[in-house]
Amino acid sequence: MISFHGSGEVDAIVSAAGLAAFKPLAELTDADFALSITNKLMGQVNVVRFGLQSVNDSGSVTLTSGILGQQPAPGAAAISLVNAGLEGFTRGAALEAPRGIRVNIVSPPWLTETLQAMGRPTTGGLPAAVVARSYINSVEGRMTGQVLSPTPAT
Repeated sequence: MISFHGSGEVDAIVSAAGLAAFKPLAELTDADFALSITNKLMGQVNVVRFGLQSVNDSGSVTLTSGILGQQPAPGAAAISLVNAGLEGFTRGAALEAPRGIRVNIVSPPWLTETLQAMGRPTTGGLPAAVVARSYINSVEGRMTGQVLSPTPAT
């Protein structure tokens, strides 16, 4: 069991953590799905479950899904599953968060820097600095239960 007791109170928690399997559906094993669900999905669910007690009144918790939850691609079935699950969880958790705490999720596209590092075309990607604005909006804004999808204008 995770405990945040003694860590002090915070105004916001932002989670961009988690592993998920990326391979063709025919090659995905039960272990691949278990990794994806246990790590990325339940890891971030638990950030909310156990983190709420450490967030100040009217603070915020921001999770991270990704574009593959809304726009799946070949090889992304497990990732699409957990990203879509996180988005649904966020909408539900926001309804029950205590003390005016807001719960949102950022669903970024591929980062330009990641695509460059992978040697892939950067079309459709956004620079990390642009994506960061959605996290700032989630932390500083008043919305709750929202999926924030960064665009060049956000």
